Formats: sequence, structure tokens, C-alpha cells
Amino acid sequence: MTFPILRLARRNFSKSGGYHILNIFGLAIGIACAGLIFLWVQNELTFDHVHVKKGRLYQLEETMTQDGNTFTMGSTPRGFAAAMVAEIPGVVRAARYIDNDSRMLIHTDGKSMYATGRFCDPDIFRMFSFHFTEGDPDHAFAQLNSVVLTQSEAKKLFGTDKGVLNKVIRGEPNFYGALTPRDFVVSGVVADPPENSSLQFEYLIPYDIINTFLLAHGVKPAESDWGSYGPLTFVELDAHANLAAVNDQLRDFIHRKSADQKTKSFLYPMKNWRLYNEFANGKETGGGRIREVRTLSAIAWIVLIIACINFMNLATATAQKRAKEVGVRKVLGVGRWGLVVKFLGEAFVMAAAAGLLGVVFMRLALPAFEALMGEHLPLRLTDPLQVISLFSTVAICGVVAGSYPAFYLSAFNPISVLKGLRMKTGGAPMVRKVLVVVQFAVSVFFIISTLVVYLQIQHIRNRDLGINKDRLIEVNPERLVDGIFPLIKNELMQTGLVGNVALADHQTLYGGGHG
Repeated sequence: MTFPILRLARRNFSKSGGYHILNIFGLAIGIACAGLIFLWVQNELTFDHVHVKKGRLYQLEETMTQDGNTFTMGSTPRGFAAAMVAEIPGVVRAARYIDNDSRMLIHTDGKSMYATGRFCDPDIFRMFSFHFTEGDPDHAFAQLNSVVLTQSEAKKLFGTDKGVLNKVIRGEPNFYGALTPRDFVVSGVVADPPENSSLQFEYLIPYDIINTFLLAHGVKPAESDWGSYGPLTFVELDAHANLAAVNDQLRDFIHRKSADQKTKSFLYPMKNWRLYNEFANGKETGGGRIREVRTLSAIAWIVLIIACINFMNLATATAQKRAKEVGVRKVLGVGRWGLVVKFLGEAFVMAAAAGLLGVVFMRLALPAFEALMGEHLPLRLTDPLQVISLFSTVAICGVVAGSYPAFYLSAFNPISVLKGLRMKTGGAPMVRKVLVVVQFAVSVFFIISTLVVYLQIQHIRNRDLGINKDRLIEVNPERLVDGIFPLIKNELMQTGLVGNVALADHQTLYGGGHG
């Protein structure tokens, strides 16, 4: 049995198909545009949600003043992690993590390929939620030459991510080009980190490999040098620890270890890493990506409102065609609220159709939107949050877009309608004019804003950087070439195609850092 509202909607659609198609199509575009933005917003707001201990995890930050400028950085002294676990109550674990892209050339079964990974301490596996498909967190770094691979990297190396424990790979890890080739034993396989996770890697190897290498070459590791900054340090606090109390003890921790160091230390919560990690003069500003989230969320709602205004304008503009229907229904005893419910029901049906069409538009536009935002944004109708969001959007559009037409149409005087008299529309024309003006004003504002942003981007792309980008080639040698660089330079200069050659330890436009 068909619901009465659906029967009426189908009957009205058959009478005014073109109008309904236009209305549904316009609302669908609005829902699709807003939906794509909300997908990105969801991705940002759920960043790092994969890590179960997110509320207890922190990054150690340092505030330093140099040449009158105060700045905040994540680079920490190498011995800080062990010292704070031993000396500060409430600190359960701390682990060092080198976030530079450490590329390693891996040889196995006659194949050679590069992989990007990280050096870290074993407590990383107890702090962050890495799902082990083979091996376990407690024995991941049981030996110094252990390596933990992601499932995708294991498949690249061995053709499968099953049964690869204890297999040996030959690796050439790159730590500023200083480490020698060595054999690594696969001690674990973890699921690939989701893209909205702060920790990204294809392999993980023990941080202590660096110290072992330095000792073997007669170089004392900088563990006790509190003026030497290197890795990030992640910290897990006890569930009942007081963050303010811990930060009080951390503030002058480095100064107490080394009197000439004036750096101030504090823990920064993981829940703020993605959205609020903006500092000025050593203090958190409360800004960061959260500004983009708020701005784009506002734009999404404005686009939806414009789509709903368009719906209302079209509905009220064609009201005269349904005047007799309203008159007949009132004569037959249908009250005003009954008509309001009927027209709102029709609006909900059209909003639902627009919602389904909007999902189709989203699916078609998603690849281009992902390329624009530079992020993977999965559209999953099995995700409860996305389903609830879609239904909520449809419901809001149904109420907002259908409310004014419903109350406007239901107010018609049946006697005047059936006598064919010209109806007094009251302030309806004025309301439509206001809605049209608002709609066009907001649209013009968005168009002008888009042009301004486009011109700014073009300015950035075309401004003088002090170098000729079209004639500059940058090559990453992957390993140290200091000893043979003169030979390389000589060979290149003799080609007659090269004007000059230089060697640097960072990219050409590298902004610099500390330590």
C-alpha cells in the first residue's frame, strides 16, 4: 500500500514534472556541495580517533627564545624520554620518534625498492593503537635489528602479508646518510595506518640502532647532551595524572639538567595536534586548521540555505497553480494544519529525492574534490555517522525549504479561490523579493571571494623566489656522496648542459630548523 503523501507527490510530479525536476536538481546540488565539505570536516574532526589512548597521549614541546624571537618546536633532547619517565610522577611511558622521512633501500628475493619509515622506541607500540596482524607489541623490537612492516609494505616485499615473521631483509637505512647496510628480521606486521592518523610509515625500526652505529664508529651518542635537539618525544600519562602538575615539573626540566639551557618544556595533548597546533611567541593562539574547519562548515551551511531559498522561491512562485486544490480541500473539511502537514510532507519527499541525487553527485565529484583538498575522503553509506548526517541534512532541508510554502499555501481563502477572485497575497511577493536578493547577494559574495583566492594563488605561484624554477633540477642522492661529489660535478659540467652544481643537506627551499 502506497503512503498518501507519496501518492500525492507522484500526482503533483506528473502535473508539473519540469518544475519538480528543477527544484530537486537545485536542492541536490546544494546537498552535494555541502556534503563534500562535511566529509572533509568529518575527516578533520576524527583525526587520530584510531588511537584508543588519544585522551592520554601528548607530545613534548619546547619553547625557546633566540635573537629576541620566541618559538615553539617539537624537537627534543634525546635523553628526555627516559629521564622524565624516571623522575616525573604520572608519566607512564615516553618514546622517541624521528618524523623525518627515513627512506630505506630494501633488498629481498631479488627485488629492490625504497620504503619510507621511522626510527622509534618500542613503547610506541604500547601507546598508539597499531593493529598487529602478525607478531605482538611486546616483542616487536625484541632484538636490535627488528623491523615492523605495514601490511601493504609486506605485500610489496613478499607478495603476501601472512607468514612473513622472522623473514630477513637487507636494508640500507638512511639517517642523514650515515647508517651502513644491515640485515633486518621481520618481527611484526601491522595494519596500514589510516590516512587521518598523525603517524604515517611503511616500516618502523628501533631508535637504538642510531646509538649503536655511533658507538661502533667511536662517536658518543648525544643522550646526555641537553643542548642537542633531535627526535619528537611522545608521552603517555596515567589516567589520573594532573596535566598542569606534570607541566609544572617539566617547565624547567632542561634547565635543571643543563644550567646554560633556558628552554621551557610542556606537554601538548594529542587531541589538539591536528586542529589547534598554532603557536605565536611561545603561546598557543587557539588557531590552526580549526579556522578552515569553521570557515568551510559555515560555507556548507550557507550553500544549503541558498538551495533551500531557491526551493521556497520556486514553490511560492507557482502557488497560484495549486490555489484551487487548496480551496477544494478546505471545502471538504481539511483544516489548515492538515494542509501544512501535507505540503511539508511533499517537501520532505522532494528533499529525500534530492538527497539521493545529491549522493550520486557527491560520488561523481569526490575524486576531483579529493585532488583539490589533497586528502582521501571515503564516502561510506555504511558509516552510521554519515548516514545520520545525510538524514539530518534531508530533514533540515525539508523543514526549512517546505515551511514557508506550506504556511503560505495553506492560508488561501477557499471562497475567493473557488469564485476565481484575485487573491490577496499579502507580503508574499515582498518575502520572495527579499529571498531572491539574499540569494543573489550571497552568490555574488562567493564568486568575488573565489576570484580573490584564485588571484592570490596565482600571485604565489608567479612571484619571484630568487631562483629560476624552470632551470633548476634537484636530485636526492639517497646516500652520502661527499667523497665523490667532485667527480659527479665534473662529469655534469663536461656535458655542456649544466651551468653549475652544488651539494646541500636539505631541499632548496627548506625553511630551516633547530638541532
